[in-house]
Amino acid sequence: MVPRHNLPVIVWDVDDVLNNLMQSWFEVVWLPAHPECTLCFEDIKENPPHQLLGVSLRDYLESLDEFRLSRHFSSMLPNLEILDWFQNDGEKFHHIALTATPLCAAPASSAWVFQHFGRWIRSFHVLPSARPIHQVTNLFADKGDYLKWLNKGDVIVEDNIQNAELARRAGLNALVMPKPWNHAVEAITFKLSALV
Repeated sequence: MVPRHNLPVIVWDVDDVLNNLMQSWFEVVWLPAHPECTLCFEDIKENPPHQLLGVSLRDYLESLDEFRLSRHFSSMLPNLEILDWFQNDGEKFHHIALTATPLCAAPASSAWVFQHFGRWIRSFHVLPSARPIHQVTNLFADKGDYLKWLNKGDVIVEDNIQNAELARRAGLNALVMPKPWNHAVEAITFKLSALV
């Protein structure tokens, strides 16, 4: 048996990888408040989607942050495809959560991660997302910069193509979670199965 401290490390993005944040927000908040909207989740080809929705970036982020702080977020189910993978193969790796979220939402995000994935993920890292009313000093330029500093991680699972590329430059293998805005087509479970 491989000693536990020698297991490969997977770094997990939280929103839209471990959970379905955008889809949940869109279906729970946006569509009920905008019955005239003709878009479906699969039409969200940009993230952030404010231009597709015809609102300012600030208004979109405020709405998303309100959702993150609501009971809807705390009761959001995990991505069942990912949860199933963890149940079958999670013990074969070490796991780190690395999310870009506003500091006001970090406690809710970490509680959600530990509630659903705490059996496997024991380390939660946050890069504070800038907000107009809550400016914070970020010690790192981006996730790639953070990963270089952390000096841990063999693989990252991301929905953001740019973050995946930054992680690659930091020396990690990057797996992209298929979402409408990233055009990835290969199932994440197929990609993850190649790690086992």
